[in-house]
Amino acid sequence: MDDAARAEIETALGHSFDDPETLRLAFRHASVSESRQDSNERMEFLGDAILGMIVCRRIYERFPDSLEGEMTKIKSLAVSRKTCAKMARELGLEKHIAVGKGMLTHDRLPSSLAAAVLESSVAALYLDGGMGAASRFLEPLIDPLIDAAMESGHQHNYKSVLQQHAQQDFGCSPQYLILDEKGPDHAKAFRVGVELNGVQYDACWGQSKKQAEQQAALHALCALGLIETDENGKNRLCDCKAEQAGAVDRGAVGAVDC
Repeated sequence: MDDAARAEIETALGHSFDDPETLRLAFRHASVSESRQDSNERMEFLGDAILGMIVCRRIYERFPDSLEGEMTKIKSLAVSRKTCAKMARELGLEKHIAVGKGMLTHDRLPSSLAAAVLESSVAALYLDGGMGAASRFLEPLIDPLIDAAMESGHQHNYKSVLQQHAQQDFGCSPQYLILDEKGPDHAKAFRVGVELNGVQYDACWGQSKKQAEQQAALHALCALGLIETDENGKNRLCDCKAEQAGAVDRGAVGAVDC
């Protein structure tokens, strides 16, 4: 790694390294190393753990009303090997990976290598500048991904929203009741209602139990005053406790006659 490459990487990472060897090791693939210990594989392991911790911390801090299951779902949607590879490529990190000639058979390196160098870069930041340096680099990148994951998750899961509200306000879980079904076995429809805290809300028909339960949960949320429809036809959580959860697309779970 020459001085120009180092300067470009440091600009992308937002950190000036006191130990240049730490940075060089983060970009050294096993194919150009005499031993795997002299490659970025160990740093990849460490960086993956640091990345996961920072993502979890940001979800925990930014969504104080979210429960464990929902936070786990947001994390899995927000950060993956694919998103790590995309970040590495957008930052220009991928082009600086030192690899053996046998790896250069294609115009583009495998996405797994790009993801790995993102993680090893996070480890290098941590080793050279501590958790603060790693956090300063990652937070502007991952916060938009977390926001998108939160919105995407709620687009498909009214049941999750109702479950969270029920546990927080009533200390119990909603009960979904199959009230009727019709049609042949291969195309059966179900009418499902939801009962919460002794109150049964309007039932809905759906082409599957899951779809009917989602629409029944939506009806309950509307009846509880937790969801309102905006001018664009999107359902939006309006309860102050759920305000951060974002928009929910009515069409995301399918149109069902209730």
